[in-house]
Amino acid sequence: MKTALIESTQIGAYASELNVVGTLVVLPVIDLEMGKRAATLAASRANAEGLVLLVLDTARMGLVKIHNQVFQNSSSTFYAYLAQDVFVGRNWLSLGVGALDIKSAGLLGFNDGKWQGQLASFGLARRDWVKEVYGGSFFFEGYNSHYADTELTLIAREQRQYAYEPNSVAIEVDWDKDTSPSTNAQDKSLFKTRATQGFGGRVMSPELRGLFS
Repeated sequence: MKTALIESTQIGAYASELNVVGTLVVLPVIDLEMGKRAATLAASRANAEGLVLLVLDTARMGLVKIHNQVFQNSSSTFYAYLAQDVFVGRNWLSLGVGALDIKSAGLLGFNDGKWQGQLASFGLARRDWVKEVYGGSFFFEGYNSHYADTELTLIAREQRQYAYEPNSVAIEVDWDKDTSPSTNAQDKSLFKTRATQGFGGRVMSPELRGLFS
């Protein structure tokens, strides 16, 4: 699997290069050196066809806008979202793709070492499924950096389109995550509001709507 690097202002101009066979793996980054290390490992351990795309957020767009723009300007069978601080296990992608195919699912949550499969904090989506969720965007566009993955997970679970493969590992290496949390307050507030409304009528289960809020 190859890797590529573009700036967030170049996404549209790079669209012709984003016709990917297999999986398009996208890592929005601010720390370029950290992102390069993560991308190199992700590519070497994927054991699957595709491209690992680093997007340097020079415009400070936020990861949700980056993913939506890349998704709308690309083509691939699968789309994976990771981050600059990810550490993947061997065959992380081939195992994930295999699990999606076996279960005929739309979204897979990687084993992130935290959520035990309840949430796709790092995830792999089948493009044909996810493009129908929001009419073309990958994530709900109202979020900036947090909770977009949570909402997408709950929608997949409501539709019985969610899969989990514990051997498909993608761990977030953030040493200060638990001691110094930095959740975007506006994103959290938006998530709670949307949860009460069933995320635009997409999640009817009271149990699912009550999770993570």
